[in-house]
Amino acid sequence: MYRFGALFFVAALGGAALVACQTAPTTVPRPVAGFVTDLKALDAFIATRPTPAQFHAAYPDVVLVLPGTMATREMRMNHSRYFADVDADGRITGGKWM
Repeated sequence: MYRFGALFFVAALGGAALVACQTAPTTVPRPVAGFVTDLKALDAFIATRPTPAQFHAAYPDVVLVLPGTMATREMRMNHSRYFADVDADGRITGGKWM
């Protein structure tokens, strides 16, 4: 009986590990130099719920303003500053330009 329990435990643990490893493959977008001009591509990127680090890697020249970060509110017309909305995990779920 002990042997069966240990075998069941190992099988369950292995199955859990396989499920945990089967996350959707994330494609790393090429960094976009300068300001954002393709808003549809940005919306598709935001739909993947990126982390702030992933956002910085994809859009290195865009200033990302997270909730709680102090920033001035001058109007920029060149999509150079993105005020992000984040979920409980800290992933970007949306936002607005200012």
